[in-house]
Amino acid sequence: MSLCVGILIVITILNLRGVREAGTAFAVPTYLFVGTLLITIVAGVVRVFLSGGHPTPAVPLPPPPPVTEAVGYWLMLKVFASGCTALTGVEAVSNGVKAFREPTVKNAQRTLTVIIFLLAALLAGISYLVKSYGIAATDPGQRGYQSVLSMLTAAVFGKGIFYYLTIGSILVVLSLSANTAFADFPRLCRAIAQNNYLPHAFGYRGRRLVYTYGIVVLAVLCGGVIVLFGGITDRLIPLYAVGAFLAFTLSQSGMVMHWRKKRGPNWLKSALVNGLGALVTGVTTAVVLVAKFVEGAWITLLFIPLTIVFFTMVRRHYHAVKLLTTCKVPVDAARLNQNPIAVIAIDRWSNITRQGLEFAARLSPEVIALHVEPNDHSELLQDDWEQYVDQPFRAAGKQPPELHVLPSPYRFIIIPIVQFILDLSKKYPDRTIIVVIPELVEDKWYEYFLHNQRGRLLEWALLARGNERVFAVTAPWYVGERT
Repeated sequence: MSLCVGILIVITILNLRGVREAGTAFAVPTYLFVGTLLITIVAGVVRVFLSGGHPTPAVPLPPPPPVTEAVGYWLMLKVFASGCTALTGVEAVSNGVKAFREPTVKNAQRTLTVIIFLLAALLAGISYLVKSYGIAATDPGQRGYQSVLSMLTAAVFGKGIFYYLTIGSILVVLSLSANTAFADFPRLCRAIAQNNYLPHAFGYRGRRLVYTYGIVVLAVLCGGVIVLFGGITDRLIPLYAVGAFLAFTLSQSGMVMHWRKKRGPNWLKSALVNGLGALVTGVTTAVVLVAKFVEGAWITLLFIPLTIVFFTMVRRHYHAVKLLTTCKVPVDAARLNQNPIAVIAIDRWSNITRQGLEFAARLSPEVIALHVEPNDHSELLQDDWEQYVDQPFRAAGKQPPELHVLPSPYRFIIIPIVQFILDLSKKYPDRTIIVVIPELVEDKWYEYFLHNQRGRLLEWALLARGNERVFAVTAPWYVGERT
């Protein structure tokens, strides 16, 4: 399981670096996998013919597990369900058509043709050799487990350099096959987000021009599934198979409706082809769901309705926000001459406080300073306020700011300030209140943890409990400019 999580982290980092870089990194292992497997199949078929149909394995094969189930309809359904999962990779091309170079359709068709040819050749060759060598699958949950490809490669070439090269390429390709989801899932999320069924953040491109949110969310979800199922592939396949074949069924059914509405030349022929595809994939979905229900397919059956409910809730939220924010009222120019009330929260007299107070005074001639006590600086602040604030304002012929000392017997800082601002908003229902928050900006990122972040907490509290007449602005004081 730890190996799977580690591989997932590597794939995530590669995709965050960009699609082109990920494709280049995954191309070499893919070519090596296909080449070594084709060599194994060709060499195995030659040995079968040379031995008269009864080849001798190069290394002894593990004994087959005991038969625990007789051949019957139920077993045939389970085998059919497991076999169908081998076909679920072909949809990756159709999902990622937009990622191909021009002409996109032709390049996608050629790629799909090559994939189907290779899939047919590999499945046919492996099936023939497995039967010829008498290879039986072992239980992945038991000790001494070997995959069918591992036993087949060892039976043809033995456990030499070529064996480890082949198994290594298989391991890398199977591990990196998750890149299909990383290539398509973010783009799919973007399309859904553009229709307001997912948060709009999924449609934003990151610094490397990839959809960062989709990649990160997919990595987190995959990591959770891997940990939940212990990284055992046989337990994960039903989750994927049901979703994949259900998507096939829906897409084929959608194409039938498309041809029926369009009714162009030869539309009936196209509708029949897509209808047949919908019927076949629909039956496959039902078989996989029934055969793999206990093994984990029930999770997909539960997850899909919950996902639809989530999409609906997101869509309703965006629709409600659009209705609320749509404005057809002109600007009230008559009220623009009314000055706001500036409120500034201070702890002690400092350069940070001085800069914030000067900024507040520029915003409004009516400034209210808030200080919470008991505080170690309360007594000293009273003297500093008279010397550094009241006297300079009076000398300039201006009204000095009011200093309000708020009692807080339980030493809460944020709550009294927020409550004062809310009461002030009720007292002056026709006035705008601007809350100026002096803030220290550290020079190094790690210095952030050396100072309290009450300014950020105050801003969040005002956003949570305030109203449209309360505005919060920061007055940053940069340490780096003074050192």
